[in-house]
Amino acid sequence: MFKYLALDAPIFVAGHRGLAGSAIVRELKRRGYGNLILRTHAELDLTDQDAVFGFFDQTRPAHVFLAAGKGGGILASHLQRAEFIYQDLMIQSNVIDAAYRFGVDRLLFLGSFPYPRDCPQPVKESYLLCGPPEALHRPGALATLAGVEMCWSYNRQYGTRYLATVAANLYGAGGYDHAELGHVIPSLLHRAHQAKLSGAQRMQVWGSGAQRREFIYSEDLASACVFLLNLEPRRFEGLLPERFPPLVNIGAGQDISIRVLAEAVCRVVGYHGELEFDQSRPDGAARKLLDVSRLTSIGWQAQIGLSEGLERVYRDYCRSMAMVEGDAKAAEHEL
Repeated sequence: MFKYLALDAPIFVAGHRGLAGSAIVRELKRRGYGNLILRTHAELDLTDQDAVFGFFDQTRPAHVFLAAGKGGGILASHLQRAEFIYQDLMIQSNVIDAAYRFGVDRLLFLGSFPYPRDCPQPVKESYLLCGPPEALHRPGALATLAGVEMCWSYNRQYGTRYLATVAANLYGAGGYDHAELGHVIPSLLHRAHQAKLSGAQRMQVWGSGAQRREFIYSEDLASACVFLLNLEPRRFEGLLPERFPPLVNIGAGQDISIRVLAEAVCRVVGYHGELEFDQSRPDGAARKLLDVSRLTSIGWQAQIGLSEGLERVYRDYCRSMAMVEGDAKAAEHEL
């Protein structure tokens, strides 16, 4: 892979403790990048414009991965709509504007699914704004649309080089807190594991199970993000045409029904009970499959299949649960 980013370049990864951001940090370190700028929320509130401007003025990053934002699955996006749109809009507005004001060379913005609910499948980048988004995810979708438009507008007016990406449903090691509010794979793993431990005869799955989704492992997403920001100038700028949004889909190129996914999760966990689909819960869009031909045409494709990814995540989940149980036992012993 062509290396445009200098190994000693100061690189800010916003959201480095999240699933996407932490994977990007690991990928950068694996490739030898040693000048990473990282801040926790306690150290830097990205919704505070003055704090963000002061941080950029002090640290002067050369490149930015913008992976910060409100996280959660279908239930979280329904129950916390105000938090989703407020936090996402404030964070991306502050970081993108600060990047321009303080001379950032390249910025990569990671957004959530912004496309219309009923657009053709697989979803091409050109389908942006050709219809209304899925109602359950509208706050996050509209925030992502604003982020894409910010990148596009700053590129056109100020000559910046900011690229937006949309990823398939992300999963990976870590992030198991509040599993019921989380994304589908950690939620299913948590339910299957608990059902196995309790000996439950049935495990509930929200929705009909007929809806189809595409999933990408966090390490694959990180690989794609570093690949994109590292493209040689001619190829990178080819992704930023003035007449087309600077947007690239990142995905595995395959989808699966939630029913089949739930069955695969149960096999990995070793749970042999029956699945019970709660059709009173919303399904969301019938299908979400990204067209990733723009990305594959420049030389990148996903490497980690769903079966391997599920096994990795479950091993990590079991380690995390063991640590939590160990901490709880230690605390009980102290009492």
